[in-house]
Amino acid sequence: MGSIDLNDLSLKANHWGNFLDPQEFRRQGHMIIDFIADYYQNVEKYPVLSQVEPGYLKKRLPKSAPYHPEPIETILNDVQEHIVPGLTHWQSPNYYAFFPSSGSIAGFLGEMLATGFNVVGFNWMSSPAASELESIVMDWLGDMLKLPKSFIFSGGGGGVLLGTTCEAVLCTLVAARDQMLSKIGRQNMGKLVVYASDQTHSTFKKATQIAGIDQKNFRTIKTSKATSFGLPADLLRSTIISDIEAGLFPIFVCATMGTTSTTAVDPLGPICDVAKDYGIWVHVDAAYAGSSCICPEFRHLLDGIEGANSFSFNAHKWFFTTLDCCCLWLKDPSALIKSLSTNPEFLRNKASDSNSKEVIDYKDWQVALSRRFRALKVWLVLRSYGVEKLRDMLRNHVRMAENFEELLRADTRFEIVFPRNFALVCFRICPAAIGAAKPTQTNSSEKISEDVDDQKRINEVNKKLLESINASGSIYMTHSVVDGIYMLRFAVGASLTEESHISSAWKVIKHHADTIL
Repeated sequence: MGSIDLNDLSLKANHWGNFLDPQEFRRQGHMIIDFIADYYQNVEKYPVLSQVEPGYLKKRLPKSAPYHPEPIETILNDVQEHIVPGLTHWQSPNYYAFFPSSGSIAGFLGEMLATGFNVVGFNWMSSPAASELESIVMDWLGDMLKLPKSFIFSGGGGGVLLGTTCEAVLCTLVAARDQMLSKIGRQNMGKLVVYASDQTHSTFKKATQIAGIDQKNFRTIKTSKATSFGLPADLLRSTIISDIEAGLFPIFVCATMGTTSTTAVDPLGPICDVAKDYGIWVHVDAAYAGSSCICPEFRHLLDGIEGANSFSFNAHKWFFTTLDCCCLWLKDPSALIKSLSTNPEFLRNKASDSNSKEVIDYKDWQVALSRRFRALKVWLVLRSYGVEKLRDMLRNHVRMAENFEELLRADTRFEIVFPRNFALVCFRICPAAIGAAKPTQTNSSEKISEDVDDQKRINEVNKKLLESINASGSIYMTHSVVDGIYMLRFAVGASLTEESHISSAWKVIKHHADTIL
């Protein structure tokens, strides 16, 4: 075997290129920025809902990865030709589906900075700035929301940035579970009970499955139009009493501020009063609507939050901070830390071992060990826009939703199904426009049958309307079914949406309604 030529190796290394060469990064980075800027300049021209068929991409791309490097120009061309057609454009001004995943220049640039630094901030020592900035911005946000001091670090509480609400709910549920099991023994795991309304997001159900809660002990409290589809505290209390009498142990209530279907708001004060009587953890899920509470006119919807144990909202939904970014506050972070902390020798360090309250190891506040520098993009958003501008943007979305609501009210063929709370309008073609039969005065069983048949027909017409609208690519909405009523959801919140887009959307809806009817 001959000797190794170091000069030859050096030449090969230069040929391969440095994966983080600053000059090449600068050149390609500018191209990517231009590409994204062009995308946003033209995003309105694309069909909002992707029009491709399942499996389309496999037919377009090679069967294996390239053996030799390909230039960024070729790759970006393929992004435009093959990837963009397969996108549903969440940032389009004509996107009104689900809830917004709002973006902003500050959010994107903050994400770029965080990705560029690419630190893994699992504990304070691994990147002090990442940990300390996170605690600072969480206190800033808590102050903007006027959260009780008990949720702020200086008041004994604290906040953490997670990926999604799924993580926030799971982590708090695990903390509540372990608190109870430490009192009653792990052999009673099968006797733990949790509570939610029939409007609570399915993520809570998923969290209970992961946390090992017996699904027979998942209590769904019925809501109704009479309670504005909020969780009724009296039914919650009676259900809890019944469970206690059966020898079970209630541990957790998931309350919601802004449900997915209708943005209903659970009565936080009464729910927390009930939970307090029985020592039950209350988590408030405000994933969508929580950001609105930086506006004084919406803050009253959080009245009663002082009785809760934890609270979360998604900054990546309606706070212009880009996916993923869930803000979670707790009154007692130690409960979370007891359940989620591990201290292997290779992570031990002087700062963590000092037990200083100034040092936060955020690895103990979440499921994973590794974590991203999410605080950087939140910081950029808060500093770039300030409280006043953020409030104005939220209010503008609410105002556009109000205007859309007025357009609906002016057309007798449509009806508002549920009162609007924020920037979501729930509507449908009304029964009269469809010509639904009126129940005749026969026996009660026949009347019920006619009502059911009518509702089925009304729902089918509205379903066809939504499918027709979405297939056009002009706008994109989603639906929900509450109390047997199929309704269309028009969620205003995309950062690029303006009043002209609302007017255009209304014309599209009217056109397809004309065709359907």
